[in-house]
Amino acid sequence: MKMNPVVHFEMPADDNKRMITFYSKVFGWGTKELGPEMGNFVTANTTESENNQTKSPGTINGVFYQKNGGVGQVTTLTIQVGDIAAFRESIVKAGGKISGEIMEMPGLGRFLSFFDTEGNRANLIQPTH
Repeated sequence: MKMNPVVHFEMPADDNKRMITFYSKVFGWGTKELGPEMGNFVTANTTESENNQTKSPGTINGVFYQKNGGVGQVTTLTIQVGDIAAFRESIVKAGGKISGEIMEMPGLGRFLSFFDTEGNRANLIQPTH
């Protein structure tokens, strides 16, 4: 069976400046604030990347987003798959729950969120090649 790697993470943050300082100083991560027009997301580069893909196998980048006190603001992983529709079906058959529909993300691929049998939120991405 082919393994499907974790390729992205998302983490909530109360204070973007404090979070940027922490991850930059402790881990040497590069960050970029995207501003209010992009939901105040902050990209987190943990490894060298090119065209939204990491250069080293087994490494991932991610984003931080603003906490707002809402439910479901948790660390989330994104898993890369070859056929998102087939995995959607597998998730449901295995007892998971789909959250929304498959979305097209221009320049990145097809995207879908789900909850596993333990209530953990995760995402799938089928990259555009």
